[in-house]
Amino acid sequence: MLIHGGHFYNNFRYELIFKTLTMKKTNLTSLLKLIVAIILLIPFASRAQDSLTMKQLAGTWSGTLKIQATEIRLVMNISFNEADSAMVTFDSPDQGVLDLPTDKVVLHEDSLYVSARGIGGKFIGKVDEDASSMAGSWQQGGMSFPLTLERQGKRITLNRPQEPKPPFPYRSSEVTFPNTAGGFDLAGTLTIPEKAGHYPAAILITGSGAQNRDEELLGHKPFLVLADYLTRQGFVVLRYDDRGVGKSKGDFKTATSLDFATDTEAALDFLRKNREVDTSKIGLIGHSEGGLIAPIVASGRKDVAYIVLMAGPGITGEQILLLQSALISKAEGADEKSIQINEKLSKDIYSILKKNRDNAKAGQKLRSLFTDFDKKYSRDTNYHPSSVKEINQQIENMTSPWFRYFLTFNPEDYLSKVTCPVLAVNGGLDLQVPPKENLEAIEKSLIFGGNSTYMIEELPGLNHLFQNATTGSPSEYAKIEETISPAAMELIGRWIQKTVLK
Repeated sequence: MLIHGGHFYNNFRYELIFKTLTMKKTNLTSLLKLIVAIILLIPFASRAQDSLTMKQLAGTWSGTLKIQATEIRLVMNISFNEADSAMVTFDSPDQGVLDLPTDKVVLHEDSLYVSARGIGGKFIGKVDEDASSMAGSWQQGGMSFPLTLERQGKRITLNRPQEPKPPFPYRSSEVTFPNTAGGFDLAGTLTIPEKAGHYPAAILITGSGAQNRDEELLGHKPFLVLADYLTRQGFVVLRYDDRGVGKSKGDFKTATSLDFATDTEAALDFLRKNREVDTSKIGLIGHSEGGLIAPIVASGRKDVAYIVLMAGPGITGEQILLLQSALISKAEGADEKSIQINEKLSKDIYSILKKNRDNAKAGQKLRSLFTDFDKKYSRDTNYHPSSVKEINQQIENMTSPWFRYFLTFNPEDYLSKVTCPVLAVNGGLDLQVPPKENLEAIEKSLIFGGNSTYMIEELPGLNHLFQNATTGSPSEYAKIEETISPAAMELIGRWIQKTVLK
């Protein structure tokens, strides 16, 4: 079972590192990639060939794609707009993705063709006599998967029971604040306890990838849930859109973790001007890459009262990438030989990047590496070589400022200079930022720097998003209804209360 293709979980969360090149395979990883890739679809309202007949198909159709022992639901929604044009979208509930548009719909007699040109995918099915099911296939990337869609009584929705709904027992307002160093404004949400007062505060820092203020992914909004919990406990909480995301200005694509640290400093400066904030009790809570950014800021500023590292890294980016790739591949069914082949390829990639700072030269060497790799495994029936477009995209991602910086970043350089209290917490099933290696490294860095005011905690049964999980694989994230474990939030809340209110 060979693995190849650009994985990169957008946020240590779903987030970071899974951006290693892996060998593309006709198995679970390929399937997950093709379903997630639907997000690349270009919105397009297509005109139906036969509007009257298409209207008879209006509604929700659901089926299951099966690969080995893995099942993923795929939902097709058919509706009509005011111009009487058929609107067809796909949902992947198990991936937390809804309302993804298509680019072409054709109905000929009893056969329906729906194209997703943006990813080279399509559904072809035959409608039965009573228009209650469509038997056909989902085709993409040279692969074909049997798929029968059955008519459903209602739209499928994602159940996220923890997501708070108004009215809230606290004040919530939209805010903007300047990042003077970057020359742009950031936007976010500030929540303050209902009664006027002088409160401790927390700034929430998202993980890698372009994230909004709620750290929204796969239908979950972890920071909305966490901010709600902490504000109810008596904290002022500021969460903000990453630069270039949502209502925040700035350029996300050219930024590194050091640049994102200036965004957090801007948030800190903003809170210090709020009369209802106790400026001696402002802390930083970072998830995944946010747990890397928090120590960067805290190491250089003495006005940070505490930091909480939620699945924050303690080892270098390269070490995390290699560990993550192996653990996730194993959880998704890859054999040991494939994992070893993937690790060798990844190490070769990272070596090229570290030795060649010039992107053009690095890109040329990477392209040769991928081409040779494709030739070597071309006879393997389970191997599907990357297209030129895929290779170019992978090279662009890996030569980006962020990836180059992260690859060699060593958290110890900053953790050893942090003097404020630190809580480092990881889920025991975290496959993206493995708890053992990272928590041990964080503790060693703090001890080396002379910081004895810290707490290290591994929470059994929780994944990278701090959900109660079964395997910890990212493929579970969207399927789990829980957004963040109440026990994890309680631990964080109690520790902060004890730390800043003693």
